[in-house]
This record gives sequence, C-alpha cells and structure tokens, in this order.
Amino acid sequence: MTGEYQPRRTCLSVPASSERFISKARDLTVDEVMLDLEDSVAPGSKSPARDLAVAALREGGWPGAVAVRINDATTPWAYADVISVVTGAPGLVDSLILPKASSPAHVIWLDTLLSQVEQSAGVPDGSTRIEAQIEDASGLLNVDAIAAASPRMASLIFGPGDFMASVGMKSVTVGGQPADYPYDAHHYTLMKILVAARANGLQAIDGPYGRIKDTDGLRSVTSSVAALGFDGKWVLHPGQVDIVNSAFTPSAEEYARARRILDAYASATSASDGARGAVMLDDEMIDEATRKMAQRVAALGEAAGLPEPPA
Repeated sequence: MTGEYQPRRTCLSVPASSERFISKARDLTVDEVMLDLEDSVAPGSKSPARDLAVAALREGGWPGAVAVRINDATTPWAYADVISVVTGAPGLVDSLILPKASSPAHVIWLDTLLSQVEQSAGVPDGSTRIEAQIEDASGLLNVDAIAAASPRMASLIFGPGDFMASVGMKSVTVGGQPADYPYDAHHYTLMKILVAARANGLQAIDGPYGRIKDTDGLRSVTSSVAALGFDGKWVLHPGQVDIVNSAFTPSAEEYARARRILDAYASATSASDGARGAVMLDDEMIDEATRKMAQRVAALGEAAGLPEPPA
C-alpha cells in the first residue's frame, strides 16, 4: 500500500439518521466511523439524514477517520449525497464509501463528481478518498478494474449480505456460512478481493457479521480474514469492537519479533564486509521476503499504538 498507512481495523457502521448512535460512536475505540446514508436509512429519511451527517462532520470529535456511505450510483439519491456532504462539511470527510460497485464506471462517475464538487467547495482536488464495496457477482467479476479505476481509491470492502443474495447462497445471516456447506463459502470471494486490492496498493476490508451476540462466531470469522491478510472489518455494535480490534492487532511478541527481524536484516544488508541478502536470526533464515512480512506486522503495531519493544 502506498502513502501513509491509515488503520481500518474496526470500521463502525452508524445510521446517519440516528443522532444517538452518532453520539455514542465518538466514545468508541474504532479506527473509522462510517455514517451510513444507504441501507440503514429509509427512502423518506434520506434528506434529513444528509443534514445530520453534515452536522456530525462539522462537530467532529471522531476517534479516528470518518467516512460517509452514499447511496449507490444507480439511485436518485447518490449525486445529492456527494454534493451535500462535500459542500456542507468541506475537507472534513476522509472518504466516501460507494456501495454496490459493480462496474469501474461507478467509480469513475464518483471520481469525476468529487473533483467538480471539491473545486466548488474550495477543497484540494483528490482530498476525498473512495472505498468501493463489492456486493454482487458483477462487482466481483470486475473487481480488478474497479480497484484500478481511480487514484482516489483507498480500499475494497466485501459486502456479504447483498453478495450472498446475489449468488443465491442458502443463508439468512449476514457474514455467516450456508448451513449445508462444509467449507468456507466466502474464501474465493475474499481472496479475489484481497488480491485485487493489493495489486493496486489498496486496503482490503471485510464486511460485517450480523449476529451481534454471537461473539464466538465473530471471533472465528475475524481471525480467519485477519490471517488471510485483510486490514480490518466492519462492526455493527459496540460489543464487537474489542474482538475485531484484537484480531487485527499484532501481539506484543509478534510486534517485537517483527522489529527484531527488520533490525537484523537492515544490519546484514548494510554490513561493511559486503551486503548479504540473507541472515540467521535465532533459528530462522530471514531474507527480503521475510523483511516484507515483518514490515507489515510492524506497521500494524505502530498504527495500533503498541509500545516500543524493549531493546
């Protein structure tokens, strides 16, 4: 990933129509708050929700980054979402989340509109990033082109509920598994999204797990996507935050080990007696590939604010 690493371990979805939920979000240890103008807001409440989102952005006080999920590009509300948010709270939203991105044309439309609205609002061109949700079969088929469609792109997000409906999975639990399928039904989808994201320098974010009280289920699916290499996961409730944060944060031991690998490799490759491409650390041979893996763990630890390991 290019540029400064913006952690998105936990991305909290908050209905923009609820002042109470917006207020609570400011007190949670999440990396990104997403004010939702799409699925959680009824059609008749779209306009008031925009006003509440703008007011919340202007008030500030967020624990990390703040995003707004607009309505999808094919709806009559999407263009007004963009104009209202960017002109009403210029420079105060980190990214717009584009749901149901099934074609690169949707991203190009949003990129073009954002450039026009940013210019009108006096915001530097390109300031507002785009996070695209992959939520149907067409989106997955076109995911590589979607990831490369705009320099504003920051992440790809898996939208499990709509995706499961799109392909006809036999389940009614968002983020869950079909009851009669003995394997991980989401593995192919997640890996395809992850590879497209990494090939284009983007983050990969998993969608929510709908069973709020099923902490064991949440822990299991979150540990799996973290092990694959995803950067974070959406959460729907404060009770899910600690579990997800923990899964995407290296342990103190992992962080210390990564730092030791980086130090040892840097020392070996800058040795005065001739740079070496590999070196032993404890009982393990480390090389450039090891350095890259350790660099990611170290970046995650630093972004999470882990204390400096002892020398």
